[in-house]
Amino acid sequence: MTHATGPIAIYVDADACPVKDEVYRVAGRHNLHVFVVANNFLNVPRETWIERVTVPGNFDAADDWIAERVSRGAIVVTADIPLADRCIKAGADVIGPTGKPFSEASIGMALATRDMMEDLRAMGTVQGGPKPFSQKDRSAFLQALDLAIQRLKRAGFRVGAP
Repeated sequence: MTHATGPIAIYVDADACPVKDEVYRVAGRHNLHVFVVANNFLNVPRETWIERVTVPGNFDAADDWIAERVSRGAIVVTADIPLADRCIKAGADVIGPTGKPFSEASIGMALATRDMMEDLRAMGTVQGGPKPFSQKDRSAFLQALDLAIQRLKRAGFRVGAP
């Protein structure tokens, strides 16, 4: 097995992310650097290992910022399926806020489902969005994030925020 040497970092697609506090808690426990990326100014805890990145520009500017910087050893937290696809292609681990990990094997179906639902909503066949975020989702996310960190540690990635 090839061992990596880079540090593990977490990138949060933060504009509508319901699990930012959970990311901070887990990252603090593991001493990981966190990039909180948004199109608008967000308050973040004043910690040296949490970096707020406010990206001006179009709607996809935050997605572009994340996708251009991630590689193997990065964990991306996002509900944005096209961003998840880009990050997986760059080698990053990707987890949705509900704890659902995205992978090369699952992203194609996720993209197809997203496109189909978008078409059905446009035709008026389906209305509404995803179900409300629950405590069960929060717990699943915490478990998935911890598993991703442990897997990267076993692969040789370092912990320790800069």
